[in-house]
Amino acid sequence: MSVLVAFLLLWGLSLSPASEAAIAIETRPNLWAEAESLLEPWANVTLTCQARLATSEFQLFKNGVCQEYVRLDLVTMEHRFPLGAATGDTWGLYRCRSGMGEGWTQLSNLLEVNGAESLPPPLLSSEPISWITPGLNTSLLCRGGFRGVTFLLRREGDDQFLEVAEAPEDIQATFPVQRAGNYSCSYRTHAAGTPSEPSAPVAIEELASPPPPTLSVDRKSAQVFLPGADITLVCVAPLSGVEFQLRRGEEVLLVPRSSTSPDRNFFHLKAAATKDSGLYTCRYRLWDERTDRPWSADSAPAELLLSDGKLPAPELSAEPATLRPAPGSLVQLRCRAPRAGLRFALVHEDAWSRWVHSLQSPAGAEAHFELRDVSPLDSANYSCVYVDTAPPFEGSAPSARVELRVDGPLPRPQLSPLWTGAVSPGHDAVLRCEGHVPDVTFELLRVGETVATVHRVAHSSADLVLTYVGPQHAGNYSCRYSSWWPRHFLSELSDPVELQVAGS
Repeated sequence: MSVLVAFLLLWGLSLSPASEAAIAIETRPNLWAEAESLLEPWANVTLTCQARLATSEFQLFKNGVCQEYVRLDLVTMEHRFPLGAATGDTWGLYRCRSGMGEGWTQLSNLLEVNGAESLPPPLLSSEPISWITPGLNTSLLCRGGFRGVTFLLRREGDDQFLEVAEAPEDIQATFPVQRAGNYSCSYRTHAAGTPSEPSAPVAIEELASPPPPTLSVDRKSAQVFLPGADITLVCVAPLSGVEFQLRRGEEVLLVPRSSTSPDRNFFHLKAAATKDSGLYTCRYRLWDERTDRPWSADSAPAELLLSDGKLPAPELSAEPATLRPAPGSLVQLRCRAPRAGLRFALVHEDAWSRWVHSLQSPAGAEAHFELRDVSPLDSANYSCVYVDTAPPFEGSAPSARVELRVDGPLPRPQLSPLWTGAVSPGHDAVLRCEGHVPDVTFELLRVGETVATVHRVAHSSADLVLTYVGPQHAGNYSCRYSSWWPRHFLSELSDPVELQVAGS
């Protein structure tokens, strides 16, 4: 977590993930190896831990266990840990961290020391995105373990393609990419040296137009409003520094807009009228002086229904008729209007929020909505409305409410390991938590203590990562899911999964 974000959380404030990324101060240190001679890189090695902020404290870890703690008299930006010759005693996976305030930063990048003739592979990543379009290229960043090496970039299936970049004072090199393909990189310590093992491949895709953004209203894909309401639609792109458009059909809407971060725009519809009902999309393109930049694909539509209440209220009924259905059962809600040719919305309302559960345009005068595998989260007051899709776009009053109450616990999550056998020290252990409920926070717990968290997952599962596993991580783990907004709930714990660490 960045220093700024930690400060905001201390004061009870928060940022969206994109806003946090836009202003975050990176605190994780860098770790690299320096060889006395690159002709014999493993003969005499020193590991350098470079802090982002001046500090007097450093820690060096090997295979998940702290090997050395240093507290200096004066603050500095880096500390050197001599290893000497790379032998069986010093082989392993290393990370470091630096002091920050009363605590520590996150762990640094992973550095492998193996002493073998074949150098460990580098890490290849794309920046800022993993695709190219006309007028928009990307870059590949190859990061090695040794300082002062030469980096080599290759493209799969193209024996003629080879890019070379020297980094005499650095541990990484950047390669611009103009062609699609699967790329890998390696490095060599001197001109006659054998290249390292190749990195894992990175695929660069060529697209005719940039991929679509997302568009939402009140964090959902649809909402019902009264005429006169002020409505905000949020368009989020997969990259920053772009120009946005809001559209209804092929019409570009010139409405007031604002932004809190360079990857999104807020479009403000002031005093919306019934004629503003309908489907909205947004798109983006690179922001510069050129006007021939291609627009992205359109977002999935967000739908606004403005109902003025002038038409008769529909009738809403539930099947089965019981208003306390059993957990896991199917509930059908039928909304009946006076005539056909209408657009129906089923509205979920509880003490915390009001949102559109689903929309239908049936051929007849009745819409059938289904609540599958109901749980206590489906406990709410339900109503339905309809609007005429033809001028003058009148809408109905809401139906009488149907109150559903589902008793019992939330669906219990399931935890499964994404590895087999024992985990080797220094590697990551990934556990997948299936929660059956979207838009929640997942936690991984050990002996009642939260050890990993993934916030506000749009899907109903999340991968929880134990970074840099050591013997101290061995034990039993469980997971749960929760939400604080718009309503608070907390699931039971999953069945435990045992993590075994090799050699412990």
